[in-house]
Amino acid sequence: MLPAQEAAKIYHTNYVRNARAVGVLWTVFTITFAVITVVIFIQPYWIGDSVNTPQAGYFGLFHYCIGNALTSELTCKGSPLDFGSIPSGAFKTAMFFVGISMLLVVASIVCFSLFFFCNAGSVYKICAWMQLASSTCMVIGCMIYPDGWDSEEVKRMCGQRTDKYTLGNCTVRWAYILAIISIMDSLILSFLAFSLGSRQDNLLPQDFQVEGKGTRLEAGWHNCGTGGEGRGGDRPDEDLHVEK
Repeated sequence: MLPAQEAAKIYHTNYVRNARAVGVLWTVFTITFAVITVVIFIQPYWIGDSVNTPQAGYFGLFHYCIGNALTSELTCKGSPLDFGSIPSGAFKTAMFFVGISMLLVVASIVCFSLFFFCNAGSVYKICAWMQLASSTCMVIGCMIYPDGWDSEEVKRMCGQRTDKYTLGNCTVRWAYILAIISIMDSLILSFLAFSLGSRQDNLLPQDFQVEGKGTRLEAGWHNCGTGGEGRGGDRPDEDLHVEK
């Protein structure tokens, strides 16, 4: 083997190894992000009381608890299956969009199974679009949620100065802050997935690039209907050969 060819092979091997390492990190962070979105959706700690509120309590997307001034016991209501128990139409809308955001992230994890059947670049791009849509839904949910702060239940806990996008004596809790942070996380993951998807074509050496109608690449894997490339784009060194 010529020195130039050997150097190119070493460079390509390192390129493939680094791309796989980034892909593994992206997978781990995507699973972590999915857990975070589930926590954001179910936890009722979007807004809550402070030392100046007339009542103790806290509110989430659908579940909320308000304290009794006499007994100091919390009365909790709200269910995602019972829209009538949600105190505000804005809360219902925010719950819908945050729920869609959560489902999209979970669906992107389900799409990981496509790596066994389809071209890796196509799978990365599918997941990237899902994560980008997830961040969009989370943005909408976070923007709509404060529109429901003028409901009677929120005013009863936070005081009469509470209004739309004005929280009165209450404070923003950790779940709302985590939801805002998750928007940036989702954008970073989606852009990383787009980058990984676009780099998959470069993981195959030029000697194995398939061009022409009578040329086919045999690697023992199925195509996915996108560009005619097999799933073996990220495995260049395993029994690949070109047949005319």
